[in-house]
Amino acid sequence: MSKNLQNDKIILGLKVRQLRTDKELSLAELHRKSGVSISYLNEIEKGKKYPRKDMLKKLSNALEVSSDQLISKDLPANLDPIFQLLNSNFLQDLPLDFFKIELVKIIEIIANAPVQVGAFITTLIELARNYAMQQESFYFAALRSYLELHNNYFEQLEAQVKQFIQQYYLPERGLIPTHKLATILEEEFGYEIVKDGLDQYPDLRTFRSVFLPKSKKILLNSQLTDRQLAFQFGKELGFNVLGVKERASTSSLLKPKSFNEVLNHSKAIYFSVALLMNEQEFIQDITQFFRQKKWDGDAFLNIMNKYGASPEMFYHRLTNILPKVFDLDKLFFIRFTYQTPDDFKIDRVFHLNDGRHLQQNELSEHHSRRWVAISCLKDAVRRATPNPMEVYVQRGKYRETNDEYLCFTITRSHYPTPDKNVSVILGLMVDKKLKRQIHFLEDSSIPMQLVDTAPDILAARKERKRVQQVLDELMEE
Repeated sequence: MSKNLQNDKIILGLKVRQLRTDKELSLAELHRKSGVSISYLNEIEKGKKYPRKDMLKKLSNALEVSSDQLISKDLPANLDPIFQLLNSNFLQDLPLDFFKIELVKIIEIIANAPVQVGAFITTLIELARNYAMQQESFYFAALRSYLELHNNYFEQLEAQVKQFIQQYYLPERGLIPTHKLATILEEEFGYEIVKDGLDQYPDLRTFRSVFLPKSKKILLNSQLTDRQLAFQFGKELGFNVLGVKERASTSSLLKPKSFNEVLNHSKAIYFSVALLMNEQEFIQDITQFFRQKKWDGDAFLNIMNKYGASPEMFYHRLTNILPKVFDLDKLFFIRFTYQTPDDFKIDRVFHLNDGRHLQQNELSEHHSRRWVAISCLKDAVRRATPNPMEVYVQRGKYRETNDEYLCFTITRSHYPTPDKNVSVILGLMVDKKLKRQIHFLEDSSIPMQLVDTAPDILAARKERKRVQQVLDELMEE
């Protein structure tokens, strides 16, 4: 259904409802005056049906308006915010269908209290304009919420990966050869793989791959490591095995066209990571690692290297498995790119909430997590050696709240642009569950980093405290 037709149905339904209630007519009374059935009138008012011309004529006569007035897009002043909302694309940009929410249901809620809700909607639209909210922001926010609701673990995807592994007799206990994945893409799905295909396009050097759907060519960045190639091939296999049609052509999302595109991209990534890091074997490896009495960075990296995984893939798999299997769902993942410890950029963030967002400002909580991650990053990078990859563990504790995170940091040279470095940090909240699961938590070799609350948050709190104190003193006069 086109957006215009959907909007026409909604506007007509609102007008019929408004005219009927203004004349204090029930649906049954309007039925008797117009001859239109009650059920069909109900569908019209809910924006689900658009009547034929002869039926419109009967309705206009019963409501004592002309047919032109009834079908015009002019709305009464109290319904104008709804007209603005429909024309702003504000609701159309949200993935309502995916979350089983009907647009007409939202409009129906608005119509039941048009003045109050209209003011609220007008405020939302104004906020969106002032903060320059982009369409893709809604998509990624919805995706994050979707992942959080499922604790970032999807049984159906895990089952499809297991079936694929069995079908093609792939290794389950460790490294899957990259050439094997390439062969499956070429022979089973008709791909043409061009290993240095992006080298002639300097403007595309930040992408790892570009897929050309018409020719089924995948153009690769020649600077990719073997493990990065395996991940890209795994993702392409995911798109095909999952039967995904709506997808991006670039390895990272440049400008998503729809929520389905963002969701499918996420599913393909999940498929690739689960394919390269077998679930049961990975669980055994992490269980054994957590039971060690002493922190062993080499053992941590050995798990990653066993599967030929990059740090991002390794941490992605941890965010799948830790909440589901180990009940460690209070975690965050942040990726930094940087040239110096003080010149960094956050380009990937994932978190599972710890429940406290119900009592406090969520943005402040996320900012605080970033702050502890930044503090751990700076300390880790300053201690880094010239080795291509290093791992550090650290406990970050807020002075003000005593909240504490166990942070695992892996630093490495950035690919495919080697002038930058990358650090990925996985933070797990230190609580009773973590203490039960991780036996090396109290290892004295793990440094403790005391972290002050993020400066701007701390300043805002102090300002509010000063204001409240002045108000309290004033009330006592």
